Amino acid sequence: MSLNGNSKIVTYNKSYFSVNRIALLAVLTAFVTVGRLAFALPFLPNIQPMTAMLVIITLAIGTIDGLVVALLSLILTNTFLGMGPWLVMQILSFALIICLTALIKYFYNYGSLVNRLVFASWTGLVGLIYGLAISFLSFRLYGMSNFLVYYLNGVSFDVLHAVGNVIFFFLLEPIIVPLIQRRLPHDSLG
Repeated sequence: MSLNGNSKIVTYNKSYFSVNRIALLAVLTAFVTVGRLAFALPFLPNIQPMTAMLVIITLAIGTIDGLVVALLSLILTNTFLGMGPWLVMQILSFALIICLTALIKYFYNYGSLVNRLVFASWTGLVGLIYGLAISFLSFRLYGMSNFLVYYLNGVSFDVLHAVGNVIFFFLLEPIIVPLIQRRLPHDSLG
């Protein structure tokens, strides 16, 4: 849209980050942040909805949106849970998961039970991938001597993360995807 008058030209270019998209990303960031903080319980280690929600967001909207929500959610939650060098490792690990999800997002079809089973399994797998990535980065950062021993000590937490992801995917996908579809026109998804 452009407005001409008195030699002033005002133009409006539709950008990727429309007001609707920014508002939706803010709401999704709040959901992810509250979900992670609500489940940051010592008796439920690594069982949090964050990973499943980021996978759902990446599948339903896109890679950039998933990365934005991940980055903002990690900064917000680590403000309460504790900041440290692990924040960078978490950002890199979630970025890996989001980018891997972006590679297969074109096979995603909301509403299909078979598709839900496949992508719920995917969220379980990315829980294990996250554990491997964060363990590798921690191992490198802290200069440990035996990666296998370090990684195997955390596998039980990674399995809990994977199981939690599958459950959260089944619970949250029917809530988050319709919310996204109502807030963004179909032509802007992806």
